Formats: sequence, C-alpha cells, structure tokens
Amino acid sequence: MVAYGVFLSLLNSLLRHEKAKEVKANSKKIADNLTFYVILGAVIGARLFDVLFYENWRAIEADPWSVIKVWEGGLASHGGVVGILVALAIFQKRHRFCSWGHLLDLLVLPAAVVAFFIRIGNFINQEILGKPTDVPWAVIFGHPADGSFPVPRHPVQLYEAFYYLSIFVVLWVLKKKWSRWKDGRLCGLFLIMIFTFRFFVEFFKEEQSWWLYGSPTTMGQLLSIPFVLFGLYLVLRK
Repeated sequence: MVAYGVFLSLLNSLLRHEKAKEVKANSKKIADNLTFYVILGAVIGARLFDVLFYENWRAIEADPWSVIKVWEGGLASHGGVVGILVALAIFQKRHRFCSWGHLLDLLVLPAAVVAFFIRIGNFINQEILGKPTDVPWAVIFGHPADGSFPVPRHPVQLYEAFYYLSIFVVLWVLKKKWSRWKDGRLCGLFLIMIFTFRFFVEFFKEEQSWWLYGSPTTMGQLLSIPFVLFGLYLVLRK
C-alpha cells in the first residue's frame, strides 16, 4: 500500500507538469487510470513469466488453478516489466495525450521508488535469498521462504533496494536536463541501469528457476539481456 501511494503521488505530480491543459486539469483521474493499467499489466505479466520460466510445469499440470493464485507468490519482475510495457501501449492508444515513449519516461521515476519498496518487502518476507557468505554484513534469516536452513547470506534484497533508490535520484536530476531529448531515452537509460545491475547481482543470489538449478547462469541473468538491448535501442535510436 505504501508503494502504491508513492507511485500514485509521484505520477500525479509528473502529470501536472505536462504542457497539455486537459492533462493538468485531469491529472488525478489520468494517474488513477494509468495506475490501474500498470498494476494489472504488472501482475499478469509477472505471473505469466513466473509460470513460463520459473515453475515446474508438471506441478502446474497437476493443479492448473495454481496459475491464477498470485496471492500465494510466484511473480517474476521481468514479466512485470513486459506487462507494464504492453499495458502502457494499450493505455496510450486510448489516451493520446502523449507518445508511448514519453509515457515510458513518465513512469520510470515512480517505478524506481516502487522497486525499492518491493525489495524491502522481499527482505522482510525473507524471500529471493542471497547465497551463503561470511562477509561482515551477512544476514541470517530465521525463517527463509524456501524452507532452507538459517545461514549467513548476502542481503541481495537490500543491494537491489538501495541501488533502485539511487537510480531514482539520478533519473530525477537527469529528467530536468534531458527535457528536450527524444521520448523514451530516459526509460532506455533506466532499463540499462536496472538490468545491467540485475545481471551482476544474480551472481550473489540463489537460483529460483526450476529449469536452471546447477547451471552457471541464472534465469534472471538470461531474462535481463533483452531488456538491456531494448534500453540501448531507446537511448541510441535517431
């Protein structure tokens, strides 16, 4: 709920700075509608990616209804991003106050803050665990979500959380300086920064995909590569 409130507040504030008068006058309504699209797209995309790339398909075949049980967990962040991109494309076709690229740029700031709160929630829930380590700042989770034995681990959730918060600060500064840049470039930089970091932080995480246990690469790394390439396209396109 905190993340939702922050997202809505930031989005409403950004919309009020749009040039179109109708956007300024209806910024709260547009922010509410846009938030609905974003949340719906994120949940559907995150669940689909988790089913496709992380879950055991035989277990799903035995219980097909488990696919829709999002309240039991099983949401993949990469799929959430894809779902948001699709949802924004649909929203833009219905509300043509700006381009799809500009809409992406509006979303990256509140998205970075929401990502921070999500990882803090993961830390509190003792999920998305880091690998065992003996570094001084290691954390022992008393009741890990995967049921493993409590051992000192990398607090990867906090690594990601504070990195995402720093991205928010950087993009907040750059947004003012890049106001004349082509639409979508701020989002492109966001994707490059997020998923490049995500690729490397995966080295400190336990594998979560049923398909890649024992593999030298993680599913999170493989799924991060297309997002970095898409971010490069948004930044470098003429």
